[in-house]
Amino acid sequence: MKKLKRSARLVEMTQYLLCRPHTLIPLTLFAERYASAKSSISEDLAIIKEAFEEEGLGELQTLAGAAGGVRYTPKISKAVSLAILNDIRQQLEQPERVLPGGYLYMSDMLGQPALVNEVGKMFATAFADKPLDVVMTVETKGIPLAYAAATLLNLPVVIVRRDNRVTEGSAVSINYVSGSTKRISTMSLGRRSLKEQSNVLIIDDFMRAGGTIQGMIDLLREFRATVQGVGVFVESAEVDEHLIEDYVSIAKLTGVDPKTKQTTVLPGSYFQLDLK
Repeated sequence: MKKLKRSARLVEMTQYLLCRPHTLIPLTLFAERYASAKSSISEDLAIIKEAFEEEGLGELQTLAGAAGGVRYTPKISKAVSLAILNDIRQQLEQPERVLPGGYLYMSDMLGQPALVNEVGKMFATAFADKPLDVVMTVETKGIPLAYAAATLLNLPVVIVRRDNRVTEGSAVSINYVSGSTKRISTMSLGRRSLKEQSNVLIIDDFMRAGGTIQGMIDLLREFRATVQGVGVFVESAEVDEHLIEDYVSIAKLTGVDPKTKQTTVLPGSYFQLDLK
């Protein structure tokens, strides 16, 4: 690559780091890429690190030594997270979202790339320090959230199916009981989709009692996998007891009145975390 002016090099380096989160990048790679001395690259990285921290974009960690380098960890500030939550609350509390039976329409929100990416940043912040191999979700509405989080965590996505498909090859299937309807359903995961003893982050769009998430946890036992975290976009507080105790939610639905079409949304457990 031809030698760039410092301003252009800073822009290109920033973009390179943003596209490769949680990846250790040797300083020699940047030195060769920009035909610059390591000392100049180190000065550039110090500028980028300061800008990331001031703007709440994440952390830039430099590791010394022959095997060292620089690693970018995406994180979002609490102030920005609260602004995102405010947008989520305004959308969820729209009267026209209330469906017969007290259900809440959310599909259009999960189709908004900007919103989904911001929620993905919040999950990536909450689970940044966990040892993870994959992000898992169940089809279909949780898929955008899982990919958003996985992109920022630099992890592959594993999708649990509602039924076994020929294209998945041999699969493990289990029956689980929905926590809200008490209905017995089936979920399936291809054996090639997940390596045994993987560390897994589960992401779901909505949790009422937690039956679906508990089903995924039970399914993961068949792979001898470890659940390192559970992230939920919206949780319902209108249940006597959740089947899942350890989880991170972005928003909490505390009331849906089908008659008045009034909805009450509060901050989820994410905002109780001790995040830097």
